[in-house]
Amino acid sequence: MPKRSIEIDDEVFAFLQNESEPLVDTPNDVLRRLLLKNEGAGPERRPGDLMPLLDAGLLLPGDKLTHHQPRRGLTHAAVVTADGWIEIEDGRAFPKPSPALKAQTGTEINGYGKYFHERTGQPLQALREKARGGAA
Repeated sequence: MPKRSIEIDDEVFAFLQNESEPLVDTPNDVLRRLLLKNEGAGPERRPGDLMPLLDAGLLLPGDKLTHHQPRRGLTHAAVVTADGWIEIEDGRAFPKPSPALKAQTGTEINGYGKYFHERTGQPLQALREKARGGAA
């Protein structure tokens, strides 16, 4: 596919940076994800960080993850996809828990420690330790 160049202003570039996975996504990856919504628009996305938990049977596609913010009276929900990504309520998907939770809360936050797996009531961190062979 031929490459094209476009000019964007600083505000758009800052938005693209905010939507990207650092050291992984290019601006083109972000635009492709946001504008084309994975409708056969390119190569399949790589497996997300939750794939080992899916492979171990600790998570299932469609499992719900939640994070409660009691002081703000908010509960954020997300769903585990078949390829190990986290899809949040607005339809955006993230390969890692922390950026997904940051998109929901607006602050840097440890997604493994703060997302709870609704079916088991355990934090993702506990499931990750089980998948690694540790006790949880």
